[in-house]
Amino acid sequence: MSSSAPEDRRHRLEGCLLGTAVGDALGLPCEGLAPAIVARRFQPLDRFRLIGRTGFVSDDTEQSALVLEALCGPGGDDDDVVVRRFRRGLRAWFWRLPFGVGLATVRAALRLTIGLRRSGVASAGNGAAMRSAVLGVAIADPDRRARLARRLAEVTHTDPRAVAAAVFVAAVAAGDAHAVDAVDVPALKAALLVADDLADAHADVDVAAATIGTSGFVLHSVPFAWFCLRRFGVSFEAVRQCIAGGGDADTNAAIVGGWVGALRPEETPAALVARLAGGPAGPAHLRALAAAVVAGAPAPRAWWILGLLRNLALYPVVLAHGFRRLLP
Repeated sequence: MSSSAPEDRRHRLEGCLLGTAVGDALGLPCEGLAPAIVARRFQPLDRFRLIGRTGFVSDDTEQSALVLEALCGPGGDDDDVVVRRFRRGLRAWFWRLPFGVGLATVRAALRLTIGLRRSGVASAGNGAAMRSAVLGVAIADPDRRARLARRLAEVTHTDPRAVAAAVFVAAVAAGDAHAVDAVDVPALKAALLVADDLADAHADVDVAAATIGTSGFVLHSVPFAWFCLRRFGVSFEAVRQCIAGGGDADTNAAIVGGWVGALRPEETPAALVARLAGGPAGPAHLRALAAAVVAGAPAPRAWWILGLLRNLALYPVVLAHGFRRLLP
């Protein structure tokens, strides 16, 4: 292994985290909207709109960070240790009252809180897939990557479609050219092949959104994200177009952003990264986290009380924005 390999890995892991964060923060104000409404209200799709020009991330970025925190320090090469750490981290994170959390994750976190060994629920939501891109960069061995992606997915989601989607998201971030071929759940593979066909036909985003779906159902979300990557290439344009598709825009764009950042870190605009809010899951913390994973060092300390205070302060803003989205 060349001396530059760790630096390249750190650069890609940092890119994956920051790409996830930018996609998440850009997509958050468009969540739940139809493409026509996004086109009318949210152009251009390259600035933050929740509070002024500052970008705020949601559970997509924060759970991706939790995955990497579980890999940090001694024991990071032991799957059992990593899963235990992730379970503890997810439980603590949940009680910091994050917004935008899916119902399956809420149920799983409550199960973790009362100490149930089997915390995952039979859900085919995209909550496990959204946090898996970082595994594609953090873990070089493909067998371990797939195995750990499955185990971490099952902490919250046990439906085979959700688990397979998490494995797929990690494989794409790793640059696996055969990621679709390796999918072993027929329904997910079929949806991904539809996305491939639409991308090859240069379909418009609104057509793909209507055909594939853009909801939080994993057979919509991950294939639509895959369409955007295939249709627009490893570029930030893929993130913009993903948001233009509406639906679960923050998660879909976070997945695409994570892929783009992992495969071509320079594509994530530095100006948008600089406008992300600081603190837990802010740019400085995400960069330090990437460096710690590569170095095998303990996770950087984060003042998570700041996360709780931030969430409490943002709840009125998020709710007000949600009501605004109901307006014609």
